[in-house]
Amino acid sequence: MSRVVRIGDRLVGEGQRTFIVGEIGINHNGDLNNAKRLIDVAITAGCDAVKFQKRTPELCVPAEQRDVMRETPWGYITYLDYRHRVEFGREAYEEIAEYCRLQGILWFASCWDERSIDFIEQFEPPCYKIQSAAVTDHTLLRRLRATGRPLILSTGMSSMEQIWGAVERLGVEDLVICHTTSTYPCPPEELNLRMIPRLQAIFPCPIGYSGHEVGLVPSVVAVAMGAAMVERHITLDRAMWGSDQAASVEPGGLERLVKYIRTIESSLGDGIKRVYESELKVMQRLRRSSEESAVSETVGPGADVAVAR
Repeated sequence: MSRVVRIGDRLVGEGQRTFIVGEIGINHNGDLNNAKRLIDVAITAGCDAVKFQKRTPELCVPAEQRDVMRETPWGYITYLDYRHRVEFGREAYEEIAEYCRLQGILWFASCWDERSIDFIEQFEPPCYKIQSAAVTDHTLLRRLRATGRPLILSTGMSSMEQIWGAVERLGVEDLVICHTTSTYPCPPEELNLRMIPRLQAIFPCPIGYSGHEVGLVPSVVAVAMGAAMVERHITLDRAMWGSDQAASVEPGGLERLVKYIRTIESSLGDGIKRVYESELKVMQRLRRSSEESAVSETVGPGADVAVAR
């Protein structure tokens, strides 16, 4: 099986540049202008794609939570009403699709129910993200695989047995598996980045990383450990209202993250030891042959010795 997957016009996997995704999710708070500003943030930083989340509230909100009241930017409303407020409809997604097309950035979504898959399908996305909550939802997995599009599987709050169960239903063709821990924000001691090479050893497909930590370092280290894809939630301001904002990266941080990832990519090399052209002058100036070393040791320091060439 190939360790490279094509997503739109990008190749993701072995030997390719890290595929960097700015997850907008619902950090737009139901405001289309916020969504476009976040797309601009991702473009300016140099991301390859942005990702949204799509739900049908009546299907995704448990019955016992629908009438629970909560404080929101729209007042004291039910949880079901809140979920409707942060969902975009067809007109909004048509604008998003056209905006991304004109700006030259890929966009896709994670769909939390089958009706949402049917909705997003009309926009012919380059792939789908499977959120960690859906790892054990085998009906949803089969529906996503039936689209024939590449899939990105997140593995938070999942055991290896559950990950195997999902992969058995999805297959490894056109699949990217992302290591993640579903805590927002995630403490460093629970990031477990060594799962990246472990998943690489188990599954013959690209392995990525979806980070929910505060800061940038672990996401850069993930690339050094072999992550073919990095996804981070992005926000206009971490102080904004919303459950994902605190674990998100602000515009300046996203620019630094992309820069650091591209730097670490170029720094890793191919593992073949060589003498670089830039080293030659230094080598000529500083290096001594074994013959020169032997003469120096025999005569001692300070002696005037001519070495034959």
